[in-house]
Amino acid sequence: MRVLVAGATGVIGRQLVPLLAAVGHEVIGLSRAPGTAVPGATRTVVADALDRDATVRAVRQAAPDAVVHLLTAIPKAIDPKRIDRQFALTNRLRIEGTRTLLEAAPGARFVAQGLAYAYRPGEGLADEDAPLWSDPPRPYGPVVAALAELERQTVRAGGLVLRFGHLTGPGSFYADDGSTAEAVRRGRMPVVGDGGSVLSFTHAHDAATAIIAALDKDVTGALNVVDDTPVLMRDWLPAYARRLGAPAPRRVPALLARLAVGPFGVAYMTRLRGADNSRARMRLDWRPRHAAMLDREG
Repeated sequence: MRVLVAGATGVIGRQLVPLLAAVGHEVIGLSRAPGTAVPGATRTVVADALDRDATVRAVRQAAPDAVVHLLTAIPKAIDPKRIDRQFALTNRLRIEGTRTLLEAAPGARFVAQGLAYAYRPGEGLADEDAPLWSDPPRPYGPVVAALAELERQTVRAGGLVLRFGHLTGPGSFYADDGSTAEAVRRGRMPVVGDGGSVLSFTHAHDAATAIIAALDKDVTGALNVVDDTPVLMRDWLPAYARRLGAPAPRRVPALLARLAVGPFGVAYMTRLRGADNSRARMRLDWRPRHAAMLDREG
């Protein structure tokens, strides 16, 4: 199968491309920058995904059997008070980029990256029928709206959205050299309020194996691709600090934390809902290898 990977140099793409090649697929990387090396790819086509005409030409010339949409422009560190501005380009890629890729490759198998931590807060783990967060804290609203539009376009075209959890592995926020690890080492990531968020993680390698499993299966809609061990923030954060050899996190009241990190920062620590991966396990015949995000980043 000829597979075009848009976002081939990102956290997931760097794991995915060599695995696709190893199982016999012809891999074409889509890059915005001329001369970008995509290890494992057969070739690279160049286009800015927000330039509709250039992208349509490049993708149609590649003539892929499948398109994997991993396009993001996420900064190395997140400021929860400014997440709406920090994600403005990613939101465009999720809306405009999805539309262009679907237009450029009609009939191709289409697999797109979504998020499994944009569900409306509620009891228990969210399955795929649970609603997305329709009234999130204001800075997070554009992010959820863009995700919903990506899903709407993908599902209408007969594609599949894989809702990944908090990404781990090399190059991620949670890697040993990532921004979250640095914040924990510096004592800048306390347990806020009751620390009641439920975290579902996805290692980039597990994300890649789920994509490969999805390419040759007639599955549409959305699936939660997360690990088997959801964990409460108040339990995970101290354990993560111990693994890093960092000081134990302080505890900070939610009202005080809101002044520093805003309403989304507090919600991130206290209200996120974990996700149930049962449907992905069954429909993709897929199993995660990494658990609880406390193993080493490789």
